[in-house]
Amino acid sequence: MNTSETLADLVAAEDVLLFVNAAITATGQREFRSDAVGQQLSLDFLHAYVLVNYRRVYASSLALDINDHNAARIVLGLLETAGEAGAEERRTEGRLIAARLALLPPQRVYRLFGEVRRAGINNRRTRAIIRDWLAARPDLGHDAVKYRGGVKTAARHIHLRCPEGAGPLAEVGAFLFRPGRLPRYEHRLLDAWRRAHYEQGAVAELPFTVAEGFAARHGMKREVFLKRAAPRMTRLERLRTHSVTQRPEIDLTAMPLTRLALYVLSLPFEQRAARRTELTGALRTAARRAAGGHAGSWGRVHAVLDDSFSSSGSGQKRRRPLAVALAGHHLLEVLAAPGAYRGLWTSGRGDALLVRPWGPTPLGMRVLDALEPGPGGAAPDRLVIVSDGWDNAPAGLAGEVLRVWRKRLDPGRRTAVVHVNPVYDADGFDVRRLAPGVPTAGIRDAEDLPALVEIARFAEGRTGAAALHAYLDRRVALFLGEKETVS
Repeated sequence: MNTSETLADLVAAEDVLLFVNAAITATGQREFRSDAVGQQLSLDFLHAYVLVNYRRVYASSLALDINDHNAARIVLGLLETAGEAGAEERRTEGRLIAARLALLPPQRVYRLFGEVRRAGINNRRTRAIIRDWLAARPDLGHDAVKYRGGVKTAARHIHLRCPEGAGPLAEVGAFLFRPGRLPRYEHRLLDAWRRAHYEQGAVAELPFTVAEGFAARHGMKREVFLKRAAPRMTRLERLRTHSVTQRPEIDLTAMPLTRLALYVLSLPFEQRAARRTELTGALRTAARRAAGGHAGSWGRVHAVLDDSFSSSGSGQKRRRPLAVALAGHHLLEVLAAPGAYRGLWTSGRGDALLVRPWGPTPLGMRVLDALEPGPGGAAPDRLVIVSDGWDNAPAGLAGEVLRVWRKRLDPGRRTAVVHVNPVYDADGFDVRRLAPGVPTAGIRDAEDLPALVEIARFAEGRTGAAALHAYLDRRVALFLGEKETVS
């Protein structure tokens, strides 16, 4: 391979990593240092650029730990431009789309189907994908009540046949397109929706988001309604109404790690301190579950965790960066060998449970501290930095420290350094990096840390597109294989 081909491969690998980092972190919402419009424009450009130039990678991204917002956008982009793909590409894309739709929240899928209809995408392949997804839903009657507009739009778009007469599909068709025609429904939720118009007792039988509207119509007191609806709430709905009901039976240990960290940070300091044993225990349980077979396998781990003021996020992503750092702190403790973890917050605090967004970002000073040998005089095996990358006290010190460390003190790379960044930088079309030689990956949920550390190695600039494509192919094979096993 000549020099120009090598450079072309490296550029291609960098382009792919730009998109993967954006697809993991960016949601088109306002961040601490950029508004929503800038985020959306930046994301629009990246999607268009990668779809045109790296279609195979664009589709393969569905098998990675990207966020739901970008997964839906990729599906829409692939369906819109299906004519530009070969027959084999379309088959692979169809399998990837079906597998990813099965993982997306139903409300997001119905929203995507609405975008498909508005875009006028109505070929046979698209109709088959929508039809198969609807057929796989465990209870279409439940969906018809909870996501009525979405189900109706999807059914119309694929010309779903809803015969008159008896049967579940017939009742759903009557509910959506011929309301009031049937005196009653056999399906429990469909009939509860009918009765809830005039019978207050039927309100509590409905899904919470639907019942809220009927409760307001009947003038029910909020506290009474929430008490009756509690048995049918989802875990997130219970969490959202927890401050109103003050119900203590929320099972925190069953919550995903990053979601749990967001909940902990939403509590006042007094509650966090009073519930220290409960909250810390729940975080550690969630971290052990997220680590899985990786627990204890990372050796000596030192971490620099950003709790500066910018970790407060934005009005749309409130405290999200700090939540990723808090969740990462507990996960890294589990991934490290027993007793071989050291976490350093940029604020200097030592109590992780009481962290709050405050002050500047002295990453350089904390990186110096983290590179100090631990117990026994040994340097860490891994240094993990969880930060938005805005090193400003003083500016640029972290990158210089890491450069000198790698060049002069650790040229043999005994200490693996990785930077995970939860914030997309719209101006740079990427997550902000500390230094060119430091592997950096975008992160949305701390649970994805082990997988992201693997993909971050491609960001060092020493691996070309061939190795990256091989990695993506492995992830695609694993993703599709898992789905086939489940089905």
